[in-house]
Amino acid sequence: MQANNLKTVRNDVRALLQQAQDLFAEAAAATGKNADELRAKGQQVLDQALNTAQDAQSAVMHAGRQIVTTTDDYVQSNPWRAIVISSGIGLLVGLAVGRCAERD
Repeated sequence: MQANNLKTVRNDVRALLQQAQDLFAEAAAATGKNADELRAKGQQVLDQALNTAQDAQSAVMHAGRQIVTTTDDYVQSNPWRAIVISSGIGLLVGLAVGRCAERD
């Protein structure tokens, strides 16, 4: 779910940045009042892209904090289970690394 949201935000920011680049390229070719209007519109698009990126960053930070809190609560309430799980993961990683080292 969050991966799809991040992809959507990334695509939106890319589209906004591309639109801003197009506006600035057009403004470079234009002169006078028209160029000023295009530059102002480009700046608005860049501001919108920045706000979208900041909103996404805020959402990711919030989700990360929730994950950390949930994990900490789990480890605090089940310390031995957490030790067994982390030991098992460490064993599996060690076996995988050992097999890769044997191939080289």
